[in-house]
Amino acid sequence: MKVEVVCARPEGADCVSLTLPVGARVRDAVAAAGLPHHGRFGVFGKRVGPDHPLADGDRVEIYRPLAVDPKEARRRRAAKKR
Repeated sequence: MKVEVVCARPEGADCVSLTLPVGARVRDAVAAAGLPHHGRFGVFGKRVGPDHPLADGDRVEIYRPLAVDPKEARRRRAAKKR
């Protein structure tokens, strides 16, 4: 089966197309892609765990950690407006 592994970075995205055996899981795709990862994954925008089974044509997304908590960022913007 064919899958795509995508890792977004501030300077651009890395994308690797792979052919994996039927029954492969997210962890198998990430390992085969050789891209850096931080333990958070998704398939077509939906968060999944590393043991999630893959289907032909899936796009595995590797999420990077947030630089700032979104709630904290909103608090800072609100404080600046005051």
